[in-house]
Amino acid sequence: VRVRGALRFGPDVFVDDHCVIYSEDPQVRIAFGTHVSLYRGTVLHAGNGAVVEIGDDTHIQNGVQITAFGSVRIGSRVQIAPHCNFYPYDHGIWDDGVPIKDQPLRTRGGIVIGDDAWLGVGVTVLDGVTIGEGAVIGAGAVVTKDIPAKAIAAGVPARVIGQRPTRH
Repeated sequence: VRVRGALRFGPDVFVDDHCVIYSEDPQVRIAFGTHVSLYRGTVLHAGNGAVVEIGDDTHIQNGVQITAFGSVRIGSRVQIAPHCNFYPYDHGIWDDGVPIKDQPLRTRGGIVIGDDAWLGVGVTVLDGVTIGEGAVIGAGAVVTKDIPAKAIAAGVPARVIGQRPTRH
């Protein structure tokens, strides 16, 4: 753990071996709620004034990559399977004559994962996406657009293939 910005751990946060939480940016804010678990090999790298919030009772399994050069807000009771990836930014590509590596990073609003969502193995979530409360994302999906609450989505790019039942 090496963070120059603000870092807050709620009670009973578990950070497994070989996890990395890193930022050289003093404007970064990272906050973990109560009973959050980060399992082996998870990497959280933040910059560009990023805000990363992870809600209570959320479990992030091994090998997850959160590269936050924009905001990432993960709700409470979220289950994130191994090897998921979160990228809340994009490289500029439109300035002709300027190498891509020299173009500024940009964001379309970051990533929001609603409470009680479940992301299967190897899901990638891209910038500007909101995954609604209680949604389920199938293994290997690439989420490029918002997914409604209680939806079941899968594929590349992810699309809604079903709906979870709603209790009345």
